[in-house]
Amino acid sequence: MSALLKIPVGVIVERLKAQSHWIDYVWRPANVLEGVPEIAPWTQLEGNEERALFYAGSAEIELHVSDAAHYRENLATGFPKLWIILRPTGVEPPFDLALVTADPFEGEGLTEGATDLIETVPMPENIQAALEAFIAEHFVDQPFFKRKRDKANLEAFGRRPGGRPEGNK
Repeated sequence: MSALLKIPVGVIVERLKAQSHWIDYVWRPANVLEGVPEIAPWTQLEGNEERALFYAGSAEIELHVSDAAHYRENLATGFPKLWIILRPTGVEPPFDLALVTADPFEGEGLTEGATDLIETVPMPENIQAALEAFIAEHFVDQPFFKRKRDKANLEAFGRRPGGRPEGNK
């Protein structure tokens, strides 16, 4: 199903010198920009060999009507977040920006794969406002109905007339 609303964002990642024998740097998403700046992906914004910030590229936060309850739960935490998914490339630049989502269930579900780098960042206020407007327009509260089991049909269990199982003659 296609998204009803798409919010363009830019993603900033941080590179830190690792205190390890096995890797040189540790990477992590650091921030989300509202809108998309006119900068080439993987442009270094500031820093040095110890710590640096890079513009990783742009993405769109896609909002779907079916996920409105999930966005609502994200906002209800009091500290709404965006999930950023970076996929390792094995070459330079070291990551592809795979996804930015406001759906906590989607973000957490993507952590099951062990290859992607998935981190949360605080949601900017204007994106929170857009999410609140989307929820106000599209969220429908679904009441919970407890299902009742149907009574078992004993005739459906293969009993033969007369009470004798088919194998015993």
